[in-house]
Amino acid sequence: MTRRIIIVTAVHAPSAHFLADAYKSLCAQELPAGWEWHWLIQEDGTTDQVAPHVPDDERITFKQGRAGGPGVARTIALANADGEYVKILDADDQLAPGALARDLAALEADRSIGWATSRVLDLLPDGSTAGFPGDPDPGAIGLQEVLDYWAAHDYRAQVHPATLFVRRDLLVALGGWMALPASEDTGLLLALNATSRGWFSSEVGLLYRKWEGQMTGQAAHVDTAERAARMTVVEARARALGSLRWRYPGAADGTAPGAAAGTR
Repeated sequence: MTRRIIIVTAVHAPSAHFLADAYKSLCAQELPAGWEWHWLIQEDGTTDQVAPHVPDDERITFKQGRAGGPGVARTIALANADGEYVKILDADDQLAPGALARDLAALEADRSIGWATSRVLDLLPDGSTAGFPGDPDPGAIGLQEVLDYWAAHDYRAQVHPATLFVRRDLLVALGGWMALPASEDTGLLLALNATSRGWFSSEVGLLYRKWEGQMTGQAAHVDTAERAARMTVVEARARALGSLRWRYPGAADGTAPGAAAGTR
């Protein structure tokens, strides 16, 4: 029986032309026997400017919907997520070789691991790449470890939410992405970390494109008042989830028997 990894991509008109590069990186992924991917591309809106850029492939489902931001687009795409795992891939980013197989191996090896992330390289306009310091040690990430680091480092996590690979049932249980104008993926990352152990791969898993139309590069994204409000509600959600002490199966004490090598 074939098992599926669901790739979820939110897209709007300005970033649609990057879908070809994302598709190329997805097609280059090699999965273990018995596994396949299904790419859900959800337009954040109902224009006629995205569909021409969607690759012609039976493994791709393209949908449109009312504009509400990338978090809304990704969450509504889950209606068609017919697999055990969900991998995030923004329209303007690219998967690095082997990313899906590494994420899958980590979660298949240890049921107490609910999600995985990986190292990121910025993909610059001239085609060059750049890394940055601060990655955690490779291996398992304990409950609230990302949350505590984030709160102590000016709301900057040591792992990147754009690389998330997560169990579908856990993602749905947490309600998908937060209803925020930005930082919705950070909100999801911290909610995941409040309820389950994670995994970090030190091998590059994503090329994170830097370009002038990038949403995180817009002035509104760094507006002081809005940023403070976003961070407040993101942290409040994560802390509340932690205080309720609901844990993903196998992660109740953070040291479940049979944990994968590298657990700390």
